[in-house]
Amino acid sequence: MTLLLAFLAVILGSILALIPALMRLSNKKILKIPATAYVEIIRGTPMLVQVLLIYQLLNIPLFLIGGMDMGSFIPGLVALLINSSAYISEIIRGGIQAVDKGQTEAARSLGMSSSLTMKKIILPQAIKNIFPALGNEFVTIIKETSIFMYLGIAELMYQVGILKANSPAVTELYIVAGLMYLILTYPLSKLMNRIERRMHYADAT
Repeated sequence: MTLLLAFLAVILGSILALIPALMRLSNKKILKIPATAYVEIIRGTPMLVQVLLIYQLLNIPLFLIGGMDMGSFIPGLVALLINSSAYISEIIRGGIQAVDKGQTEAARSLGMSSSLTMKKIILPQAIKNIFPALGNEFVTIIKETSIFMYLGIAELMYQVGILKANSPAVTELYIVAGLMYLILTYPLSKLMNRIERRMHYADAT
C-alpha cells in the first residue's frame, strides 16, 4: 500500500503538475497568479492538515473494493496528488527554465508555435533536468505516506499501530518500521543517482 500510494502520487501528480507549472511560466497574470497561489499554499501548509481537510470535505461513505476502504483511500490519494503536484510543478518549472532560451528563439524563428515549441523542443530536453529530482520526490512521498495511518489506510505505519496494540515491544516495532522505510528508499536513491550520472555522462560525450 505504501508503494502503491507513492507510485500513483508521482505518476498522476506529474501529469497534474504540468498545469500549474506551465501557468507559472506564462506571461499572463490571469494564469500566473492563481497557479503561484496554489503552489505556495500547498507547499506552505502541513500535509497532515491537507489530508484531514480533504477527508472531511469529501466525506465519502465507507465502501469496499477488493477489501480496501475506498472512503479513506480516495481522499488520501486526492490529498497526496494535490500535495505532490505542487512540489513536482516546481521541479518541472525549474527543468524547463534550465533549457537554453536560444532553443525557444530558434524554434520560433522557424515558425513553430509556442505550444509546439514546448512540446517538441523544450519538454524533451527538460526531462533530463526533471527526472533526477522526480526520483527524489518519489523517495520523499514514500516516507510521507506514513501520514495516512490517521485515515485508517493500511499502509506501513497503520500496520505498526495494529501490532503495537498487541505487543509490548513498541520500540522494536518502530525500529523495524524505520528499517523497512530505509529498505524501500535507499535502493531507489542509489538507482536515481546512477541514472543521473549516466545522463550527465551522455551529455558530456
